[in-house]
Amino acid sequence: MKLKGFYSSLVAIAIPISLQSLLQNFVNMLDTVMIGRLGSVEIAAVGLGNQIFFVLTMILFGITSGGGVFIAQFWGKKDIGGIRKSFGLMTIIATIVAFVFTCLSLFIPYKMIGLYSPDPQVVQVGGDYLRIVCLSYIPTAISFSITLAFRSTERVKLPLVCTSVSLLTNAGANYLLIFTAGLGVKGAAIATIFSRVVELFILVIWSYTHRYEVCGKLHDLLGFDWSFVFKYIKIALPVIINETFWGVGTSVYNGIFAHAGTDSFTAYSITGTISQLTWVFCMGFGNGIGVLIGKRIGEKKFDEARAYALRSMWFMPLIGACVGILLLPLSKLLPFLFNVEPDIIKMATSILMILIFAYPFNSFCMDWIVGVCRAGGDTVFSAAAELIVLWGVAIPLGYVAAFVLHFSAPMIFLFLTSESLVKAVVGVIRILSGKWLHEVT
Repeated sequence: MKLKGFYSSLVAIAIPISLQSLLQNFVNMLDTVMIGRLGSVEIAAVGLGNQIFFVLTMILFGITSGGGVFIAQFWGKKDIGGIRKSFGLMTIIATIVAFVFTCLSLFIPYKMIGLYSPDPQVVQVGGDYLRIVCLSYIPTAISFSITLAFRSTERVKLPLVCTSVSLLTNAGANYLLIFTAGLGVKGAAIATIFSRVVELFILVIWSYTHRYEVCGKLHDLLGFDWSFVFKYIKIALPVIINETFWGVGTSVYNGIFAHAGTDSFTAYSITGTISQLTWVFCMGFGNGIGVLIGKRIGEKKFDEARAYALRSMWFMPLIGACVGILLLPLSKLLPFLFNVEPDIIKMATSILMILIFAYPFNSFCMDWIVGVCRAGGDTVFSAAAELIVLWGVAIPLGYVAAFVLHFSAPMIFLFLTSESLVKAVVGVIRILSGKWLHEVT
């Protein structure tokens, strides 16, 4: 196969995914930036409130990524029935998980925020935000499943359009409710709910009226039997565990910064908000590689699948390096976007500078875990590798940096980035071994 075919196919899938992810992050960023005009307590409160949502999205990503392995390979076989039953099963599981998170956030919001921060002001404001915004979790879970299914069948344009509408809806509602109506963080939460519901409505109506492959009748979506459920769980469960504990681990990162001080967490929260705007391109290309490899495996073109994986080994770090450079001009905008003390801006800028050097390694880790191994059904190995490095290396080092050595926020972040270096070495060895490729359908 010619190189041109790989790159043109990858770009056609990855760019719409990247743009959609970028707009999704803009939706999340709007809350933080607009609330940022109110002060550092409000930034920290909304940031911690969104950590609950972040853990949920990691679990949802695990559920839908597991389903995506099946859908991409069924897509290669042109098995529409298999696509629909995979989509139906993952949507049911995602909705159940979102319901549990909604109940927890409704009934014990302040305890959940208190897991991250000892600051009573942050806990109060964050709990108020969480109790309202959690009503968006179930619509988000359903949209998550639909979007992933569309990506796996190379239908990448509709999610981009829907997220664009969601962004505009959230921006207008945020302005009206936060500032005009004076509702503050509660207004931001209401606007998020409204925008998520609008996004889901458009996704469902448009895709069904245009008869997308994923969209079937209820008996098609529920057409799975117990043997398929067990096969799905065998592949998806390691991914779900991986993303869940990775999400929890990343939340531990936030807990480390929050206990190091509200200023440290605010700087880290600002950094996360900015870096999400660039990281989406690495995510887009990583997911795109997964779709292409999964489809080739479904078509039984195993040599092409291996060739794609080898090419991604140098291509994804290059993407990461190019994208990381974008953080330089974005760092100059921090004083204009966030109404916080100069010391916090300085800390956030230092963290961004460290992140620039970590991006090539982070991008390759996205490639081999999400793009290559998951598409190849190698979910047990990738999950084990990621979680062992996260919980055995990064978190202990971060804890030592914050609570034993009492380092500043940038130095704590430097210790935490050790994770990506170790995982990159593991990824090179796994891809070269060829043991990641499995036909699961």
